[in-house]
Amino acid sequence: MLLGAQLRRLREGRGVTRESAGWEIRASESKISRMELGRVGFKERDVADLLTLYGVTDKGERDSLLALAREANNPGWWHRYGDVLPGWFQAYLGLEAAAALIRTYEVQFVPGLLQTREYARAVILLGHDGADAAEIERRVTLRLQRQRVLGRSEAPRLWAVIDEAALRRPIGGVDVMRAQLTALIEATKLPNVRLQVMPFAAGGHSAAGGAFSILRFPDADLPDVVYVEQLTSALYLDKRDDIDHYAAAIERVCVEAEPPERTTEILEQVLRDYERVG
Repeated sequence: MLLGAQLRRLREGRGVTRESAGWEIRASESKISRMELGRVGFKERDVADLLTLYGVTDKGERDSLLALAREANNPGWWHRYGDVLPGWFQAYLGLEAAAALIRTYEVQFVPGLLQTREYARAVILLGHDGADAAEIERRVTLRLQRQRVLGRSEAPRLWAVIDEAALRRPIGGVDVMRAQLTALIEATKLPNVRLQVMPFAAGGHSAAGGAFSILRFPDADLPDVVYVEQLTSALYLDKRDDIDHYAAAIERVCVEAEPPERTTEILEQVLRDYERVG
């Protein structure tokens, strides 16, 4: 996406049409459009030819962009899990790894980046109860590896609003939920994590339609991306109108939810309730 955005800026700066750019690399106008949106892979030779067409002669700038093309084609760590990872979710893992800010609203489950091993296993079993133990374990390991993004040196900020229903629903049983709530309490101490709870008392609210995430990237040339997961696929929205709609929804949710200062108190209360029934 980053390379595509930079190629688009260079092309527009030189007044070159997508049709002319496509002719230069023996491709169609739609191929140039897909390249600029980051939706196809890059051939280093094609990038070099486009840079020449766009008048990029500085060696340092050319080398930097060609290196970016090589990097864009390198498979991510998650490709090792291709046997259990649907293609529509691989794109999200790439976006998640590149994000500077992840805002998410969750209705039914604790966000994947904050799940414990046993909670993750219980969630995965809901959708893959016919899978063997080895496959389930690979899916669990994949989910836990995703969480490493929060501990890296340039970690993204995670701002999650969790519906109270997700905290009250005993996924995996009481013991699993106790451990999960304890882990969420610990997560509130992380400098790059902000948690809020949408209480039952809030009634209906602007995001009642379902869970979604908005990812923002460090490069200003890249638009935000809205991710909406469905049962067997996902939507990736990057049009301005869609982004504005979801951004307004999550901002209203953050206002309507309990403030972050109350999150630990709420989680501790829910934990005490589980301890009483356990």
